[in-house]
Amino acid sequence: MTDAPHAPVLLAEVIEALKPGPGDVVIDATFGAGGYTRAILATGAEVIALDRDPTVQPHADSVARDFPDRFRLVRTPFSGLADAFADSGKAKLDGAVFDIGVSSMQLDQAERGFSFMRDGPLDMRMSDDGATAADIVNTWDHGPLAHIFKLYGEERQSGRVATAILRRRAEQPFTRTLDLAEVVEKALGGRRGAPIHPATRVFQALRIAVNDELGELERGLEAAEATLAPGGRLAVVTFHSLEDRIVKAFLTERTGNAPAGSRHAPMAVDPRKPSFTLQFKGAREAGDEERSVNPRARSAKLRAAIRTDAPAWAATKGGAAA
Repeated sequence: MTDAPHAPVLLAEVIEALKPGPGDVVIDATFGAGGYTRAILATGAEVIALDRDPTVQPHADSVARDFPDRFRLVRTPFSGLADAFADSGKAKLDGAVFDIGVSSMQLDQAERGFSFMRDGPLDMRMSDDGATAADIVNTWDHGPLAHIFKLYGEERQSGRVATAILRRRAEQPFTRTLDLAEVVEKALGGRRGAPIHPATRVFQALRIAVNDELGELERGLEAAEATLAPGGRLAVVTFHSLEDRIVKAFLTERTGNAPAGSRHAPMAVDPRKPSFTLQFKGAREAGDEERSVNPRARSAKLRAAIRTDAPAWAATKGGAAA
């Protein structure tokens, strides 16, 4: 157990999917407060943890004190998984786990700018470099803004929100979270009768854009595919349909189960061998007990697969795998 402020979701199911044990090496690609890492280390396995958020360091220091010989933290996003493993000098990667999305402790830190419920600088960066959410809303044109609100936030009135943002920033640039939330709320007619705050989708879209979350997820999955040893296990927990669709499509393709095309057209057969086999069909979800004590668990989905001995598809695009 840990006193970390962020409770890991579907912990028992993730450990069952990874099946770590003494001598195994597992990458926790989303270290956060170390919930998955501690549970994996408790089995006797070694953990290479990844996180681009500098504020997780105190949690990493705590884990390192408890497990000095079997834990290390690497400051990198998902896309750096393969390099992080190569730099570790380990011979074989036995497992990798991803917990996608923003953590509760990030939302609780007003100075990070993730939440429209707390006033703070309009930042939203998971790392400490790159463009902020303020940079986006103050400089992007109407078209690109409306596009990300619709694509990443699934905001049906994305154009209206973009128009309101451009009109307001012409008078004064955005710098604070509550300021932006108020403009969005007014643009959408307030929150009366709405099941969620009107700014929810816009803030989600900005966070995803600032951190290139979906691109990082795709690159992270490919890095895990290229790095896991045959028999290595992959577990991915998602909290939103955008993320889950990416994971589902990746595993559907890599297991050789991509849906066929039109029944009137010749079926294209991919010559590459499946690089994964599914551990179970579909996605696992949290039980009623976990949902009742952890709100994040209500939308969580776990998908898991086992690496085959076939070459990684990401490395063989454009030609057949051996």
